[in-house]
Amino acid sequence: MNSAELLEAGRRVLRIEGEALMSLEAKLDDNFVEAIRLLAGLRGRAIVSGLGKSGIVARKIAATLTSTGTPAFFMHAVEGVHGDLGMVLRDDLLLAISKSGESDELQGLLTVVKRLGVPTICMTASVESTLATHSDVVLEVAVKEEACPHDLAPTSSTTAMLAMGDALAVAVLLQKGFGPEDFARLHPGGTLGRKLLRVDDVMLTDGDQVPSLPPTAPLRDVMIAVAHKRGTVPIVDEERRVVGVITAGDLTRFMEDHEEPLATPANEAMNKDPKIIAPDVLAAEAIYDMERFGIMALPVCDESRHLIGIVHLHDLMRARGA
Repeated sequence: MNSAELLEAGRRVLRIEGEALMSLEAKLDDNFVEAIRLLAGLRGRAIVSGLGKSGIVARKIAATLTSTGTPAFFMHAVEGVHGDLGMVLRDDLLLAISKSGESDELQGLLTVVKRLGVPTICMTASVESTLATHSDVVLEVAVKEEACPHDLAPTSSTTAMLAMGDALAVAVLLQKGFGPEDFARLHPGGTLGRKLLRVDDVMLTDGDQVPSLPPTAPLRDVMIAVAHKRGTVPIVDEERRVVGVITAGDLTRFMEDHEEPLATPANEAMNKDPKIIAPDVLAAEAIYDMERFGIMALPVCDESRHLIGIVHLHDLMRARGA
């Protein structure tokens, strides 16, 4: 084949598979809605099973459901009827995937889980198949033709299954109100997790790590705290409300302008209008503000300005991989 023919072969596959996906939209009906309600209300786990290429698709669907807040795992249909069915609990759900719907192994799996009272969803190209007939909900994924020129190798059909799995996962996600913050909690090491990192994920809260002194503390004590607690000391009242902040820079400037300053109370040297931050602020926003104002650390306070922690710029940047 020459270059033009190879390009056309690739374009043909994409064209056929694209048309298959477009036709799938019209197949969504009340069965899809019922499948969403079953998955969204699931108290146990979604068991996703299939054989061959359908099994590979099932693995991916199980992973997508799990990452979007619906616990799921893949069960090989053969291994399921040879012992793995012991993992199935009454609160679980079976999502069986088969193009033909006539897999003996999947039918055996379906028979056993039905005895347990486990609800079943079938994803198949044949709504008249044995598997479809005995499932509670049927999702049709029939395609006009495979992209394989011999109409043999699963191509368009597996693409349709993958897309239907994604449609299920996203609709369930929306039904359950699963948001970006929830996704980030399940992917703390990923890019989204770092993007949605909040101040309270990074701030220091341990009493030994969060310095604070009363307004009457002498600057001698403040100097010690600044030296040992990374350069920033919140000044708090009797109810631990932040009334000021003293940094190493504040100390230096004050001592240059005053003789014998060590006995001076902190409230004479502190910044009386310090910037503070709330614990639910995104790390990216905190970094932006701290860099803009040249601040290396911020007291973290609740709505009443009570000190609950301290966050350092370097910790924020390290946590975000900056």
